[in-house]
Amino acid sequence: MTQAAETARTVIMTVDDDPGVSRAVARDLRRRYGAGHRIVRAESGESALQALRELKLRGELVAVIIADYRMPGMNGIEFLEQAMDVHPAARRVLLTAYADTNAAIDAINVVDLDHYLLKPWDPPEEKLYPVLDDLLAAWRAGDHKPVPSTKVVGHRFSARSSEVREFLARNQVPYRWYSADEPEGGRLLSAAGQDGRRLPVVITADGTPLVEPGTADLAAHVGLATTPAADFYDLVVIGGGPAGLGAAVYGASEGLRTVLVERSATGGQAGQSSRIENYLGFPDGVSGAQLTDRARRQAAKFGAEILTAREVTGLEVNGAARTVRFSDGSAIAAHSVILATGVSYRELTAPGTEALTGCGVFYGSALTEAAACQGNDVYIVGGANSAGQAAMYLARGAKSVTLLVRGESLAASMSHYLIQQIEETPNIVVRCGTVVESAHGDGRLEGLTLRDAHSGQRELVDAQWLFVFIGAAPLTDWLDGTVERDERGFILAGPDLTADGRPPAGWEPDRAPYHLETSVPGVFVAGDARHESAKRVASAVGEGAMAVMLVHRYLEQS
Repeated sequence: MTQAAETARTVIMTVDDDPGVSRAVARDLRRRYGAGHRIVRAESGESALQALRELKLRGELVAVIIADYRMPGMNGIEFLEQAMDVHPAARRVLLTAYADTNAAIDAINVVDLDHYLLKPWDPPEEKLYPVLDDLLAAWRAGDHKPVPSTKVVGHRFSARSSEVREFLARNQVPYRWYSADEPEGGRLLSAAGQDGRRLPVVITADGTPLVEPGTADLAAHVGLATTPAADFYDLVVIGGGPAGLGAAVYGASEGLRTVLVERSATGGQAGQSSRIENYLGFPDGVSGAQLTDRARRQAAKFGAEILTAREVTGLEVNGAARTVRFSDGSAIAAHSVILATGVSYRELTAPGTEALTGCGVFYGSALTEAAACQGNDVYIVGGANSAGQAAMYLARGAKSVTLLVRGESLAASMSHYLIQQIEETPNIVVRCGTVVESAHGDGRLEGLTLRDAHSGQRELVDAQWLFVFIGAAPLTDWLDGTVERDERGFILAGPDLTADGRPPAGWEPDRAPYHLETSVPGVFVAGDARHESAKRVASAVGEGAMAVMLVHRYLEQS
């Protein structure tokens, strides 16, 4: 790495209450170091400390701090002592008059002073620059790197901290994690004016601190689009899983004004998969995150608008328009709608699991927690592909992975290739006919009570990590009374609506519903939310594309 690259965001700060001296120091610094460093000037200790806190929040590095000794309110030594708490790696220089040299010498022990300079320092080529050159070289030897990305300060066993990290990761927002208990986390909290009682604190790339942010507020501050650009579209796609992304790609690429609305993060359950190995065209497998990122970029390339952290709460028919209402009361309308809301993992009802969710109990893969599982015993509940993929991924670093399966075997619900891989992985144990009866822990998961489904025998095991992949509940409650659903909440479409040879109640067109069309004309369904869907990534993408073809047919005949 070149020196210019290393120091691109590096700051040299000078602090002096005398404006003339302050300008002179800054002038000499810019002349020599301005091309590769930012020169920040302050005229009081308090204003300098505020500037240092702001630099800390933005992730900028401070290499050298030059402070005058005699300043009112806060002398240079007192200032440097507080500056150390914010930027401990910065090299420290004190400007002193000859009469203050004893104080400067004492400061070497108080603030670990690197150097003191006598005023005046002219000529700088002899008295200032050689000192700064050495200090900058010593600072660079410490291999400091700027951290301009979003920073999250929280507690590892905090449900909301876990949710925020998962939200950022799944939306491809780069971030750095800092534990509030660690020194750097404490420094960031102090710079943000927080004492650690309210967590997490998210510090955006521009240095804005967000304390316990809601999802919508977080999305807006990290650059995700949350507000629609128009009031009316050709096509609204609700849900950003494989079916929704497929529909957005094909809709936008074929000229439809398309907006995709996602309540959390694009990718759906597939986006949380550590490795998908049976998706066409990827013989070596592809992670859900990689597939999601490519699909999202592809949809955006064709002009699809993607809204994140917007929860849809209602669907209305207003003449030829289909109106989609959001939880904040706003709405957008379109000629047509594709419901690709997908499904969510059902929650365990065992006592203790609700209180420990996010504190050792996780739904889905929670890949942000994988690194913390290194060398630990991990338990996974579920017997389908998502559970198997998570087991294979976590087994790379975990001491052991125990797969808890209610059924008699994996064969009924898991792909053959995954079963083979699990059987060949020595640190994965499969326990069939086993359920979680309760979870235990004070603030974090510490143990599980397991029960044999046949004998009823119970066993208490130590456990710090439990990942749950049980069943699929469709995210369709908000459609109650609008479109027809089956007894489990999955959306009926096409032939399923006319099984008795008659159209659905209230159906007006003089034709039968199209294959993926719901009981509301112009509203289609694709992916896992559809009744009797295949629950595979490839079929979801295919249904998204097919739904767009049927949208075109609907628009042509409307």
